[in-house]
Amino acid sequence: MTAQRRTREIGQLLIVGFDGAEMTPHLSSLLTRLQPAGVILFARNIKTAEQTWRLLRECQKCVSAPLFTCVDLEGGRVDRLRDVLGPAPSAADVFSTGDRKLFRKHGQVIGENCRALGFNVDFAPVLDLAFEASRSVMSSRSVSANPRETVAYVREFLAGLRAARVLGCGKHFPGLGEGKLDSHHELPLIEKPLKKLWAEDLLPYRMLRAQLPMVMISHAAYPQVTHDRTPASLSKSWITGILRKRIGYRNLVVSDDLEMGAVLSAAPAGQAAVKHIRAGGDLCLICHREDYIAQSYEELVKTTERDPKFARRVAESARRVLAFKKKSAKILRRTKEPSSAAVEKLSRKLWEFGEQVRLEGLNRAENDRTEKDRTENARDKNARRPRA
Repeated sequence: MTAQRRTREIGQLLIVGFDGAEMTPHLSSLLTRLQPAGVILFARNIKTAEQTWRLLRECQKCVSAPLFTCVDLEGGRVDRLRDVLGPAPSAADVFSTGDRKLFRKHGQVIGENCRALGFNVDFAPVLDLAFEASRSVMSSRSVSANPRETVAYVREFLAGLRAARVLGCGKHFPGLGEGKLDSHHELPLIEKPLKKLWAEDLLPYRMLRAQLPMVMISHAAYPQVTHDRTPASLSKSWITGILRKRIGYRNLVVSDDLEMGAVLSAAPAGQAAVKHIRAGGDLCLICHREDYIAQSYEELVKTTERDPKFARRVAESARRVLAFKKKSAKILRRTKEPSSAAVEKLSRKLWEFGEQVRLEGLNRAENDRTEKDRTENARDKNARRPRA
């Protein structure tokens, strides 16, 4: 394998983040050298709509293959465009309306905002179930403890993203619904047997496997499945055995951020990148630190050079990523720079959608209370009625 081909293949396994809101010679040099599959922006990179679009355009100029231009935009707590366009309602707030048209509109409004600023991938929606155990960690990011209700919301949200020509990503496989710890800082241990996971947490992935362009793998451990504390993101049992083979998922598999405390407790960033790819993953997400990006790239190169089996695994994922990009060419095509009028229109539409969600949520809650009162009154009346 030539050095140039190796660079191209290994670069296609990385999605990277960085500091700053504009292109610099240093950033340009890094992107040119790595040729990554994609970049991810956070609030630290996003100052205005026009500046964001230009920054993503400059990133693409450094990379020969079409870039995944990524952002986390779920609405509610996870909203990187809040300061530019205004706040988007959370998944839980939209779900509380019970209106599937609004579920789809949620995806479409968020997708249109992403698309206008130059993003083509949104790391949303969340498929984690809203169990009591994870309430303090996930809060309004998850919608229901019922997997079929979660599927109803997610299916419509993904359709809305597709209508806006933005790729979605289901997260966090196999499910953080029973996780009591935040994987940004600590490794969640989820003591749940595979049979129960299959019927509950994994049901959304099973039902939506054909509709999910990407699946993000969590850094939680499932000892009753793997018999150790290996995070799912580094587990061949989870990625290849269950997601690929048992569920039959065929699109792209991406790690959660390899800078998170939960995965760093299991392996340094470079080794974690190798383990994720070896386990069957396609894309390593490294959201901030340049030293971790460099470690991951160098470790992937070194392991590819000395391990023919791993080199074949790298080539397989690189081919999958490039084939997916070719298939998604229309979505990955650059958009025109947003005008001030277009940004104002997006902000207005977002505000109106937020108000619609708020009012319909209030109406639904009032109707539920009325129905509950009616049921209780009928029960009391029946209890007071003399028996024959």
